[in-house]
Amino acid sequence: MTATPPPVADGRGGPTLAPDWTTLNLVGQSRVFQAVLALLQKWATVDATVLLCGETGTGKELAARAVHYLSARRRGPFVPVNCGALPDSILEAELFGYVKGAFTDARRDSLGLVGLAQGGTLFLDEIDSLSARGQAAILHFVQDHSYRPLGGPRFEQCDVRLIAATNADLPAACAAGRFRQDLLYRLNLLTVRLPTLREREGDALLLARAFVTRFSGQYQVPLKLLDPESEQRLSSGLPWPGNVRELEHLVHRSFLLSRDDVVRLELPFARDAAIDIGARGEAGDRGSSTTCFAAAKALAIAEFERTYLSETLARAKGNLSLAARLAGKERSRFGRLVKKHGLRRTMFDDSVLKTG
Repeated sequence: MTATPPPVADGRGGPTLAPDWTTLNLVGQSRVFQAVLALLQKWATVDATVLLCGETGTGKELAARAVHYLSARRRGPFVPVNCGALPDSILEAELFGYVKGAFTDARRDSLGLVGLAQGGTLFLDEIDSLSARGQAAILHFVQDHSYRPLGGPRFEQCDVRLIAATNADLPAACAAGRFRQDLLYRLNLLTVRLPTLREREGDALLLARAFVTRFSGQYQVPLKLLDPESEQRLSSGLPWPGNVRELEHLVHRSFLLSRDDVVRLELPFARDAAIDIGARGEAGDRGSSTTCFAAAKALAIAEFERTYLSETLARAKGNLSLAARLAGKERSRFGRLVKKHGLRRTMFDDSVLKTG
C-alpha cells in the first residue's frame, strides 16, 4: 500500500494542503512515479524555476499544474504557453504584450502572456522549439523577471513562477549549437524527469481504471468496469508500448463502443509473441529470446501506431491538422508518422480508413 503524501506547507503562512494526486490527474503507485510525485510536492514549496523533462505524453503539463496548485501561488493564474506555436514575428508581442500604436494593428494596450501570469505560474512548454531570437528574449526575462512591452517606454517587473518543459535532450542541443547554454543554466535549477508509462510497472492498469471512472461521470452513466481479460493483460508484466495520452484515447474509444457496463480494450500487445518469448527464455536460448522480444516490441508499437493513426484520421475525416490536434501532436510530427505507415488522407470516408 502506498502511503499518502504528507501535507504541503503554504510558504506564505496559509493552511497546509494534503495533496490529492487523483484530483490533479496524476495516478500511479509504481516506485518510479511515486518518486516523481515526491519531487513535485517538494518543489511546490519553493518559489523557483522548474524544468520538466520527459517524452511526449508523459504528463509534463499535468506535473506543472500540480506544482502550481500545490504552491502558495495556487490562487493565481496558471498560463500555459506552447513555444512551438510562437513564430518569431509575434513572439515578443505575444509574450510581453504591447502598447497602443506599437504597430499597425495595435489599437489598444495588451498585457501579453507574461502579464496575464502575474502572481501565478507561467508554463513554457516545448522550450527547445524556440528560435535563437526567442531564446534570447526568454533568457533576459528569466534572469530578473523584467521585460519591456513592445513599444513601451520602460521595463516592467513581473511576479511570476516559471516552469519550463521539454521532450528534447537539452545538453545535446547545446552541444549541437541549437540551444543556448546560458539559458539551460538558468532553467536547470530544479529538475524533474517524467518517466514513460513503460517504466511505471503496474500503473497502466490503475490509469485505465481511473479513465473508465472519469468517463462514466463525464457521460453521466452508471459506473462501468474493465473486463477481466483487459485487467489481466494490463497487469501481465508486458510494458504498455504507448504513452499515457494514447492509453487514455484507447480507453475513451472502448468506453464509447461498449454496449453494457463492461469496457473491453483492444490492447496492442503481441500476446503470442510474448508467450513465445517466455518459452524460449525458459529453454535458455538467451540470444533468440532477446531477438524475439525486440521484434515483438517493435511489432506491437507499429501495430498500435497504425491503428491509432487510422482511427484519429478517420475521426478527423482526413484533415491532418485536426487529427494532429486530436492526438496532441504537432502537425509535422503527426504527418511524418502518417507517411511512415503508408496511410493516405484521401482514402477516407466518414468513418472507415482504407489503405493501399
